[in-house]
Amino acid sequence: MAIVSGNMRINKRKNTVHKDSIVKIAVVGPESTGKSTVARNLANHIGTVCVPEYARYYCEGLNRQYTLQDEVNMFYGQLALEDALVPLAKQNILICDTTILTVKIWCDHLFGDTPKEVTNEIRSREYDLYLLMDIDLPWQDDPLRDFPNDRAHFMEIWKKELDAISAKYTVISGLDGKRLENALARCSRYY
Repeated sequence: MAIVSGNMRINKRKNTVHKDSIVKIAVVGPESTGKSTVARNLANHIGTVCVPEYARYYCEGLNRQYTLQDEVNMFYGQLALEDALVPLAKQNILICDTTILTVKIWCDHLFGDTPKEVTNEIRSREYDLYLLMDIDLPWQDDPLRDFPNDRAHFMEIWKKELDAISAKYTVISGLDGKRLENALARCSRYY
């Protein structure tokens, strides 16, 4: 027996929340803009789980330049990780530290095209809100970051890609605690 209440469906026999009823908030943007920090802190504040960026784990294990196949592997890894964490979401909210849209941006930039399986999934996988991290933070060196001088370029790419899928998004700026405060204010209607 399922009860439908607002946008949440609860299976009374299993007492589980249906995957389609979860509010998904994605934290995205160019490199070194505080995505992971904001995503983790946002999830902690709300009291839910944060889907980490699968690509970070994947690339830490590589001892060579990544390939288009690696991007496809990261695509499937991010999907699997997100889907696996949906049942652990609390407060009916899932925070995602990036999405598969990142794979498209990197594929287009590095390889000139994105595989159809990625673009098809981007069109069908929905998020309730994207928090696009602004480039107002100073660059932090990291062995997995590649383009310190191109953040403005990638910010425009992110806006273009989010507009292309008619995503609901807002740019989040601010230094130190102000960034999280701004993100929380944008998400407050969901919790």
